[in-house]
Amino acid sequence: MSTARRLLVEGASDAVGFVGGALAGFWAGRLLGWDLFAEGYGTASIAGIVLVGLGGGLGLHLARRWCAARANDKEN
Repeated sequence: MSTARRLLVEGASDAVGFVGGALAGFWAGRLLGWDLFAEGYGTASIAGIVLVGLGGGLGLHLARRWCAARANDKEN
């Protein structure tokens, strides 16, 4: 795989992983009743923001692990 194509796949997977994880965190927060868009910065709002951040980070981590596993499969 060319360098440009590899970088494109890596960047796209990072973006999809981050956005997917952030959305999963957002909807998990909504299910728990934590509205990050609530007025003010109450406990539920802060917890919702933290959950979105954690979801985005976890999604990005999973996307990078997927890319690394995919690269190892192509080497072998």
